[in-house]
Amino acid sequence: MSRNFSKLKTKNHAAYRLSFHLVLSMKYRHECLSAPMLDRLEEIFADLLTKWGGELLEFGGEPDHVHLLFEVDPTVTLSNFVKNLKSVSARKMRQEFAEQLRPFYWKPHFWNRAYALISTGGRANIETLLRYIENQDDPRKLRPPLTSE
Repeated sequence: MSRNFSKLKTKNHAAYRLSFHLVLSMKYRHECLSAPMLDRLEEIFADLLTKWGGELLEFGGEPDHVHLLFEVDPTVTLSNFVKNLKSVSARKMRQEFAEQLRPFYWKPHFWNRAYALISTGGRANIETLLRYIENQDDPRKLRPPLTSE
């Protein structure tokens, strides 16, 4: 599937393109996620992102962690979003895959409390953006030096 990552989205007089990489790991780093579980997590995450006004761009995982690449609009409070994503997905997974998870979790655990959330920069890296900003025609750069008279 070809996506246009350079096109800005608009909402309420704002243009934006905000994408993030989220890494969630299993509690105690248990290697308990199977292929059907990863498929179900992808469905859950895509549905939740739609409800939050976002979009799941890419999803992948291994037995002990998952990666999400997603977009959201600027009104989303990321910490609340991640908390909701983790709690809803954990509840659904523990309900739907109770037998498979029982050997790993005897208490109501699923995700590790910690997570990694990294903003993505699209095509331009931070150095390119810094050079771009530094090279603007800033009127402050054009001021003649103050002289004392």
